[in-house]
Amino acid sequence: MKIGLYFGTYNPIHVGHLIIANHMAEFADLDQIWMVVTPHNPLKKKATLLDDQQRLQMVYLATEDYPKIKPSDIEFKLPQPSYTVITLAHLQEKYPNHEFSLIMGEDNLKTLHKWRNYEVILENHNIYVYPRISDEPENLELKSHPKIHVIDAPIVEISSTFIRNSIKEGKNIQPLLPRKVWEYIDHNNFYKK
Repeated sequence: MKIGLYFGTYNPIHVGHLIIANHMAEFADLDQIWMVVTPHNPLKKKATLLDDQQRLQMVYLATEDYPKIKPSDIEFKLPQPSYTVITLAHLQEKYPNHEFSLIMGEDNLKTLHKWRNYEVILENHNIYVYPRISDEPENLELKSHPKIHVIDAPIVEISSTFIRNSIKEGKNIQPLLPRKVWEYIDHNNFYKK
């Protein structure tokens, strides 16, 4: 089975994440998309970052109607800080019959050369890249790598930071969130302070 790993803090997960994940599930040659919730780095104090389990719960709520999209807490069980190369090695060991690929925005591809052991990732895994609007210069060398697949996905300019700030300001941003995620956030008064 070909699995696309879509990493994020998902603080909160929003319709932009789902548009990208669903596009990859339907239009790339992937069987499933696992939305990997990145845990809170214990060395960093981040007041706006919800607890790991709360963010995972929102991903469950957001994806339950999408059979090809699954939440994953795999990094919760690994040493911190999380390095993608370690997570990939762990997954390959745990699921030897799966083929794991990464899903990332074009902005992340531009800094991939700074990732720990990025050469090992490129040697062993495909990377599916979706477009992002960015002022950074393109890394054309990486973009033409045989393991890099640029997917003609919709450009989605919604950020979790914008959503958190808007909730704090009392704005109605319901259309930007899956209904059950909005209800969960509203019920728990998340991001209001």
